[in-house]
Amino acid sequence: MKEYELKYGCNPNQKPASVDIEEGDLPFTVLNGRAGYINLLDALNAWQLVKELKEATGMAAAASFKHVSPAGAAIGLPLDDTMKKIYFCEDTELSPIACAYIRARGADRMSSYGDFAALSEECDETTARFLSKEVSDGVIAPSYSEKALEILRAKRKGTYLVLRMDANYTPKAMESKEVYGVRFHQQRNDVKIDESLLQNIVSENKELPEAARRDLLIAMITAKYTQSNSVVYAKDGQAIGIGAGQQSRIHCTRMAGNKADIWHLRQHPKVLNLPFKEKIRRADRDNAIDVYISDEWEDLLREGSWQEVFTEKPEVLTAEEKKAWLASVRGVSLASDAFFPFGDNIERARKSGVSYIVEAGGSVRDDHVIDTCNRYGIVLIFNGVRLFHH
Repeated sequence: MKEYELKYGCNPNQKPASVDIEEGDLPFTVLNGRAGYINLLDALNAWQLVKELKEATGMAAAASFKHVSPAGAAIGLPLDDTMKKIYFCEDTELSPIACAYIRARGADRMSSYGDFAALSEECDETTARFLSKEVSDGVIAPSYSEKALEILRAKRKGTYLVLRMDANYTPKAMESKEVYGVRFHQQRNDVKIDESLLQNIVSENKELPEAARRDLLIAMITAKYTQSNSVVYAKDGQAIGIGAGQQSRIHCTRMAGNKADIWHLRQHPKVLNLPFKEKIRRADRDNAIDVYISDEWEDLLREGSWQEVFTEKPEVLTAEEKKAWLASVRGVSLASDAFFPFGDNIERARKSGVSYIVEAGGSVRDDHVIDTCNRYGIVLIFNGVRLFHH
């Protein structure tokens, strides 16, 4: 198939809309549902991300995309009991690709609501069953087991979008797009992200453990497919905080850091033991956790509100308790898609437990950034590569 007619473009009034390819056939096959413009933007960007994650780490990889940026990305490391609890998948046998998607989806469940999923491996029954319970627009994978396809075809009254990607497809070296009647051409961003980009350690602390190397690769590859400016925090084989599309880099660092903080606070005993009603909807549960952790907790715990989601009124997670919990966090990795212009980014990052940073370098204030890292014993790497994505 060389051309595919879409439901509409970015918005319902933008009709007609289609995608096509100059040479050969489109690299994807629609197995179920009908694709929209944004669906395919998410799917094709997400596929590139998981393909690169698998190549860089040798492990199954998954991504959860919303509005052409990842809400989460991860590799298929096993989940411990705490992770299973915060991702609501206890008492379930999980395959590596299921672990990868559960991590990617669970990193920022508020942003992943209504996502497009990408899998580097065949979608198996376990992953399909997890997807079937979530609010999601579609999935792209190189193949599907017979049972997985049966499960997914039944989702959303049979309209769930299922795409099979040609894993051997290689696009042309040059790419183009049109804006306001003007056509742009550039070489695809085919820079290879691997451990060769982690050699130039410019900080006094040069200890870079294997887990940090892995997480820095995950953070860099995730940033490569995140709308710029972007900053990504990663830990334990997954992105835990993504700041996307901000004009100021410090705002990216704050946004991503706030999301990373929420990920860590979800592991606090008070959050793990929230007394939810048995049949609460998943979206209501996720929203309640988000509000409970936030400074707006009174909106949730006031009389008449907490009864809607809890069997009994939970204790407040105080500001002092949150501060103490986050103060114990260490070993977080961070990647920026361009250089940090000032040390304020480092100051914010270290408050979220960042111990390892990789960025392009090349700022006139590099010396200040290096000095700030040295003050806190943070490992800083200049990779010399800018990863803007627009």
